Amino acid sequence: MNIFIGIMIPFIGTTAGAACVYFLRQGMRQVVQKGLLGFASGVMIAASVWSLLIPAMDMSEGMGKLAFIPAAVGFCLGIGFLLALDRLIPHLHLDAEEPEGPSGNWKKSTMLVLAVTLHNIPEGMAVGVAFAGGAFLPAVMLAFGIGIQNIPEGLCVACPLRAGGMSRKKSFFLSSLSGAVEIPAAVLGAIAATFIGSLMPWALSFAAGAMVAVTAAELIPDSFSENKPLALCGMILGFALMMFLDTALG
Repeated sequence: MNIFIGIMIPFIGTTAGAACVYFLRQGMRQVVQKGLLGFASGVMIAASVWSLLIPAMDMSEGMGKLAFIPAAVGFCLGIGFLLALDRLIPHLHLDAEEPEGPSGNWKKSTMLVLAVTLHNIPEGMAVGVAFAGGAFLPAVMLAFGIGIQNIPEGLCVACPLRAGGMSRKKSFFLSSLSGAVEIPAAVLGAIAATFIGSLMPWALSFAAGAMVAVTAAELIPDSFSENKPLALCGMILGFALMMFLDTALG
């Protein structure tokens, strides 16, 4: 039951952010959105390092000086996985004019939701793999950190949908739906990590690579496109908060 609750935390974060669309009449100010995206970037990077990469290297310490290999190779594979999804799935990022991925007659709202859904897949995998690793409290901290960054993410999806003329109810539903993918992704990640057993360091670093790819390719550029000092402050705050949660409480 505790693991189930932990897996649900990121989805709850997205839903909480999406629910804010009921209280905001004209959407979210651009400067606030960029600051929140910067905060999310800091959380993602810190979670990738403290909750995934460092445990992966600790698990490989029996390899001596080669203990970095599973973490390094798995990290690169995770980045490649995310890049492959980015090319295979049509999606539209926030503030972008042209969609990415295969061409098709998709609605703008659909591609916007797909963009966030694409980002949430590696997040869900990371949480599932972390719980499968057996260290419950660090896994909860990772889920909590991702849940925190999912709050502004859910809001950043719901507000543009609402601004485009969609009803509050539908905007909330579609934004929440983009976070629901994290639940099956977490379950699949946990099952896969459990069965591969000795390959756990590779699975942890794979999830870290996918998360860093999302952050470096999308969250950081989006957050720094307007007010750079604000985005940087948000990023530092998010990084510091996640570092505190993982080291002080984990």
